[in-house]
Amino acid sequence: MYLYNLTLQGITSINCAVHGSFTGNSKQQEVCVAKGSVLQLLFCDPKTGKISVICSCDTFGIIRSLLTFRLTGSSKDYIAVASDSGRIVILEYSSQKHSFERVHQETYGKSGCRRVVPGQYLAVDPKGRALLIGAIERQKLVYILNRDAQANLTISSPLEAHKNYSICFSIVGIDVGFENPTFACLEIDYEDCDHDPTGDAYKHIKQTLTFL
Repeated sequence: MYLYNLTLQGITSINCAVHGSFTGNSKQQEVCVAKGSVLQLLFCDPKTGKISVICSCDTFGIIRSLLTFRLTGSSKDYIAVASDSGRIVILEYSSQKHSFERVHQETYGKSGCRRVVPGQYLAVDPKGRALLIGAIERQKLVYILNRDAQANLTISSPLEAHKNYSICFSIVGIDVGFENPTFACLEIDYEDCDHDPTGDAYKHIKQTLTFL
């Protein structure tokens, strides 16, 4: 027996929002929002000015971050979802089923919102070639995105980009054209603070910009 609960009134606060062309219609843009555990696809009608819900689904988990990316030559955007499940999930909207379809699901860590488990930060190469998922502290994983012979999305095994004694504040993908994918991380190194009993090292700590 499996038990779950649904509230009478849905969550209204939005903690993540991304935009893109998820339905494949090049003439319109949609917005995907995360409301706690609920993932919604919204569309704003330019004629009426009203926002309508195209699709809504409950993930039964805490959505930590959202990201959109598009493979080169594709007309649709994919959605990368990081949650407290310890997995990264890539979703694609199906116009026939009017729902999200899971394209890939990769497990990378323990469940829960932990500071050393990736999921707090998501970044993608602007060309849609690589995806980086990072934790607040130390751990970062890079996935290579590609296509197979049937033009379906494929994802590689994770490449580790960990850095000890580091706290990350933000991660973004840098537009380098078709050079090797590069990511920029804003972080601090607290190794000196960790080994300084006087606390003086903390006063001189500085944020650094690191490129991966």
